[in-house]
Amino acid sequence: MPTDVSVLRLKPQLIESDYYHHPSELVNGGKISGSYTTRDLINAIPAHCWKPTYTRSFFYLFRDLAVVAAFLYTAYNYIPQIPFGPLRWVAWATYGYFKGQQVTGLWVLGHEAGHGAFLPDHYSNEFMGWVLHSVLLTPYFSWQSTHRRHHIYANNLAKDHNYVPVTTAKYASLLRVDLEKLEETTEDSPLVNLIRILVQQLLGFPWYLLTNITSSQGSLAAGKTKNPPSKWPLGNSHFSPMSTLYRPEEGHLIIASDIGLGITLAGVYYASIIVGWPMTLLLWLQPYLWLNHWIVAVTYLHHTHPDVPKYQPEAWTFLKGATATIDRGLGFGGKHFMHNIADFHVVHHLFSKIPQCHAEEATRAIQPLLKDSYHEDKQRSFWGCIYESFTKCQYVVASDPDAAPKDCVMIYKGGRRLLLNGTWVEVD
Repeated sequence: MPTDVSVLRLKPQLIESDYYHHPSELVNGGKISGSYTTRDLINAIPAHCWKPTYTRSFFYLFRDLAVVAAFLYTAYNYIPQIPFGPLRWVAWATYGYFKGQQVTGLWVLGHEAGHGAFLPDHYSNEFMGWVLHSVLLTPYFSWQSTHRRHHIYANNLAKDHNYVPVTTAKYASLLRVDLEKLEETTEDSPLVNLIRILVQQLLGFPWYLLTNITSSQGSLAAGKTKNPPSKWPLGNSHFSPMSTLYRPEEGHLIIASDIGLGITLAGVYYASIIVGWPMTLLLWLQPYLWLNHWIVAVTYLHHTHPDVPKYQPEAWTFLKGATATIDRGLGFGGKHFMHNIADFHVVHHLFSKIPQCHAEEATRAIQPLLKDSYHEDKQRSFWGCIYESFTKCQYVVASDPDAAPKDCVMIYKGGRRLLLNGTWVEVD
């Protein structure tokens, strides 16, 4: 359970490297629903919800591994024997989809380890997280560092790491038009939006790891936020110890992350020698692409919704930012394969050390305190929600232009094209 909450006056570089204290102890915690503090929310959650156990955690791990092994064995031994070509390809596609959900579940367990919520012991968490994420081509310690900053500064437009929208001024500058014209918007054609969605879902996560895309300037490591992003290859990536994302003392951890990726890629190459590249790509690349899809989709849908606000630094507090997320429903696969990572994500942003197996109970415990600050959207279709967020959440504006900076709430607006003097102007 978190320690007593009182803001520690730490330098930015110490805040970034502090994995022990709750974020509300490191930055302005604020209050929610008018009067409730982080301590009130902590007290409302049953004590057992904070405690990971070896028994439960290893049960989920071995269950997931058994399902992955069953998918792999069945696909390798039986799908190639299907004589009818179209049916064989349907079987391969079905394998990729379901195995992709299950390996996403393994990624979620590595994610929990990164928060210290998978096992009771720190070093066991770090080892298991490094193994699980390395196998799934995620640089564990590199991701852990930036993800920690995302949890500290969630939905702070100046410092967050994930899906930070542009403001009206930035959006207008991309188009080289006056701010007054920004409201004259419409959506792209469904085909154009479909292509953009597919690119985001398949390549978004590797692109983020390579370039730090969708992050704010203030997301760079302490001491580097006043400098422009690097123009060198991998200069803003999760793979270089010299990246703008990391402090010098993190260099050995970035190298350890890269070693894990190297071992995995060597294993993939060795597998290709044994079974051939076509079989390797069908068995491994398909689920990997689905893994990328689910990581991007879950993160995107949690932080992007017309009803979910963003905040400038003057108005932001930890509780405002953490509750400016939304719980989504992903059906049977989300609940059983992906460990409820989408269904109960708000409580995860409030208290990332709660194991995901207790997230539902913890959510129910704090909902009466969160009141209208709790957001969920679980009844609509997954792809409908993706399309809505993609077309209606393109930039943010002040909900009240006359509000004082400390009271200003930023809300989403949509549309990618502007009608300017009778001509449609596209966003680059």
